[in-house]
Amino acid sequence: MDSDGAGAGGPSRWSSLTGGRSGQLYADRFDRLAAQGTDVHGEARLCAALVPPGSRVLDAGCGTGRVAIRLAESGYHCVGVDNDPSMLDTARARSTQVTWIHADLAALDRSAGRDRPDPSHAPVAADGPFDLIVAAGNVIPLVSPGTEASVMRGLAQRLAPHGLLVAGFGLDTAHLPLPEAPFGLAEYDAWCQAAGLTLERRLATWDVPGSADEPLRLVGTAGYAVSIHRRNAD
Repeated sequence: MDSDGAGAGGPSRWSSLTGGRSGQLYADRFDRLAAQGTDVHGEARLCAALVPPGSRVLDAGCGTGRVAIRLAESGYHCVGVDNDPSMLDTARARSTQVTWIHADLAALDRSAGRDRPDPSHAPVAADGPFDLIVAAGNVIPLVSPGTEASVMRGLAQRLAPHGLLVAGFGLDTAHLPLPEAPFGLAEYDAWCQAAGLTLERRLATWDVPGSADEPLRLVGTAGYAVSIHRRNAD
């Protein structure tokens, strides 16, 4: 559930749930899982299967940095953005290889007619272009209500031409820390399409597909989806 804290559109769903004070507890949870032998690096492994080492990666809603740190250790140039200070404090204590940025994902959206985002809200290090942007752990459903389309525009703007946006999130209450899903895949795809992104593949998990040419594997009635969109050519 790495996600934004209080956002440009008001408090995010994440901050309403946690109060922005759960960074160390969140990291400890994954540390315990790893100590028990649970694979906690599926997201990083899928990203690594999509772009080669040396690629620039933005971890959007990076939380405590689990995905970005793993990729940085594997030779990727990573930037992590989150609006929860407690999450970023933990991330910074765990790695100096990643550039960590405290910012609201909704603030990454460029205003109409502007060549650059407002530097007070979108630091230059987050500008990109990035070869891949990953939003893992229910990031998009947990941003501030009403900012989802703006978040997708801001992320798309930071992708290199033909770059990839990979986002995984729950579709029902069994896979979300919410009383109901705030949106469905049709709405998400519409936001992506409006931002200049085309759906390439949809998976039910973060497991690496058997082939890069494997067609879309629709999630059907599954409660979780990993969507891979590609930025259209300018």
